[in-house]
Amino acid sequence: SRDNPVFYVQYAHARICSVFRNAVEDLGEAVASPTSLSEADFALLNDDSEIAVIKRLSQYPRLLEGAAATREPHRVAFYLYDLASDFHALWNKGKESPHLRFILLNNEKLSIARLALLRAIRYVLSNGLHLLGVRPVDAM
Repeated sequence: SRDNPVFYVQYAHARICSVFRNAVEDLGEAVASPTSLSEADFALLNDDSEIAVIKRLSQYPRLLEGAAATREPHRVAFYLYDLASDFHALWNKGKESPHLRFILLNNEKLSIARLALLRAIRYVLSNGLHLLGVRPVDAM
């Protein structure tokens, strides 16, 4: 549950892995490939919650530097929890508003942009969990 921060962050990682499995099923393997995602048009991401996640992701390198310099690893844990919260909020918005779903069968370019954003979130969650000595999971 949200009360267990490690579970909450791992659950976000597992959910993202699930989205990628569904993307391959719905849109084909080419859409979820690193090559396809590297060509994503991030300008298509214009919802406030998507922009907020992008801003949070941009803080990660500086956060790591500060946490290491001050020997405060809890900063990483708090950041990962906040990033997981942002992701779960995106997930919930997509459930409430179909046009905000990660996979849109009628809009491959937007799907690719959203999958690229999820790939970045998954990378940061995985990296941060590894730094804290926790193994990210692909399914729960």
